[in-house]
Amino acid sequence: MNMRDLIPWGRNSQTTPSRYREEGDPFMTLHREMNRLFDDVFRAFDTAPFGPLGGMGRMGGWPHVEVVETDKDIRVSAELPGMDENDVEVLMGDGVLTIRGEKKSEVEDKDRAFSERYYGRFERRIPLAWDVEDDKVDASFRNGVLTVTMPKSAQSRASVKRIAVNSGDTTKH
Repeated sequence: MNMRDLIPWGRNSQTTPSRYREEGDPFMTLHREMNRLFDDVFRAFDTAPFGPLGGMGRMGGWPHVEVVETDKDIRVSAELPGMDENDVEVLMGDGVLTIRGEKKSEVEDKDRAFSERYYGRFERRIPLAWDVEDDKVDASFRNGVLTVTMPKSAQSRASVKRIAVNSGDTTKH
């Protein structure tokens, strides 16, 4: 056997389309699969830093939260579908609101053929830039949404100063 017979791109390179050579080439297939695997692994580095496994998991930044600020309070809502209030723990200390818990699977692993759902422990830490009245913080859970309401302290409300916004037009007549 000639060595050139073993190299698929050596003979008849003009007659074989390059796309066909790449699809049939096991090295190109391996190359594409390795790229896809590395992309999947390193995609987690772009997620929020406080998800399961410290943001390194496939559900980085879970649970998804919404923070709303009013003149009187700060409200944090977290989506926790399929969970109830007994599965969740809310902590506050050192200017950080912590939401953590565990979502348990409804089926045994042996019965599961495929799943994209997240199960397991989670923890989400939300740094607070406001002084809040710790003793008046309230948490409620309804329809899979946890809502934590934190009244602002009097000092935090007084420290806000409104700044006038000018049009930038300096040539008034």
